[in-house]
Order: sequence, then structure tokens, then C-alpha cells
Amino acid sequence: MKGIKYYFAVFDNAVTMLMKIIVTALGIFVSFAMVIGIASRALFNVPVFGLEELVLMAAMWLYMLGAALASRERSHLSADFIQAFSTNQTLHDVMRLIATLLSIVMAIFFVAWSYSLFSWGFERGQVTPVFSIPQYISQGSLLVASVLLLLYAVRDMVNDIGNFFKRNG
Repeated sequence: MKGIKYYFAVFDNAVTMLMKIIVTALGIFVSFAMVIGIASRALFNVPVFGLEELVLMAAMWLYMLGAALASRERSHLSADFIQAFSTNQTLHDVMRLIATLLSIVMAIFFVAWSYSLFSWGFERGQVTPVFSIPQYISQGSLLVASVLLLLYAVRDMVNDIGNFFKRNG
């Protein structure tokens, strides 16, 4: 019988694959849209109205999903200066636990803030000027990313605690 860890891994892999596809598509879109916008202005002296708002929405999702992927892979920026000064593995483990705990606390704040922003945007019904795209679509990227960051931070905490007790228990 397959355990809950297996199903979480399957779900995580599916979400990751979807995020990678979306990030790739958005990256291609943003790149080509920027080239089209610059070329149309520079070569033809004709601006493409609304292109900026599409690029902004795509860039928001691109950046936020990229941050979630970095958090999943634990490849986001970190200042692990303790490892440069100490070879004590227990100290490294404790510092990693503290850093992960701080990440969880910050992620909780980000979830609360992004939910507040998203719900405020949803209630206000603000839209973009050219295509009337609801602003909460781009604000939703903050909420999705912050929830994913929180989930990955909790996963990292569970793994860090397990590793700590394996090495020091």
C-alpha cells in the first residue's frame, strides 16, 4: 500500500511540471512581446496598445512561479555564512532549522498579506485600462506563490527536523 508521502510526491511532481510549463510559456511570451513592442516603436513608430499590461501580468506570474520553483528546489538565495566559519555539523543543522522556521513565519505573513491584497482587488473590481483584465489576476500570482512558498517551507522544516535527529539523535 502506498503511503501519504507517495501521494504528496505525485501531487508535487504534477504541480511542478505544470509550473515549469507555465514558466516556460510565460518566459517565451514576455520575450517575444518585448521584442515586438520595441520593434514596433523603433522601426514603425507605432506603439502596440495594451502590450504593456499583458507583459506586466505575464511577468508577475513568471516571477512568482519562478520563486516558488526556486523554493521547491531550495535554490533561492541564502546567506549561509555560518558554514564558512564553522565545520560543526550540529551548528549547521541548528542554523538551517532557524532559517527554515523564519521562512515559515515570513511565508505566513506573505500568505495573509497576499490574500488581503487579492480579496481587496476582487472586491474593488479594478481592471486594466486597455483589455479590462481584472487586476486580481496578477494579484493572484502573489497569493499562489506565497501559499506554495509556505508549503515548501513546511516541507523543508519537516525534512530538516528529520535530518537533525538522524545526525544528532
